[in-house]
Amino acid sequence: MMFRLSRKTQLALEAVVDIAFHSRPDPVQSKEITERQGVPQRYLEQVMQHLVHAGILKGVRGPKGGYRLARERRRITVGEIVRIVSELEQNGTTEQDSQSDLSLKVVRPLVETLHDEMMERLEAITVEDLCRRAMAAGVRLGRLERADFTI
Repeated sequence: MMFRLSRKTQLALEAVVDIAFHSRPDPVQSKEITERQGVPQRYLEQVMQHLVHAGILKGVRGPKGGYRLARERRRITVGEIVRIVSELEQNGTTEQDSQSDLSLKVVRPLVETLHDEMMERLEAITVEDLCRRAMAAGVRLGRLERADFTI
């Protein structure tokens, strides 16, 4: 069995790394991200707005508007993004945990310990680290085809 992040969390991480690579000199438009990452724009926008409110991204208005990182990529951690999206996903859910002795004294403490250890490791990984991994893995990170001249 493999540890899995939710689709929304994976999308948020991909979007932030995409923005980290492409937001110079212009902000990155969500339609560019959806084209590169192959996700519906409507689905992406909800996550992006939450990341703006949380201070990970900065929204830029106007015809050349889009998104930029709100801080340097070395100052944004994977753990922070995972936590923010988890909060978004948990809003409104009232899942009832088991109240058995076994759950309260054994299973829940185990899961909480594993969660804390995982979050500690994710807090040590920055967006800068993911950018370096992408480059080392040969991930194509170029902008969409645009003219490379100005009139």
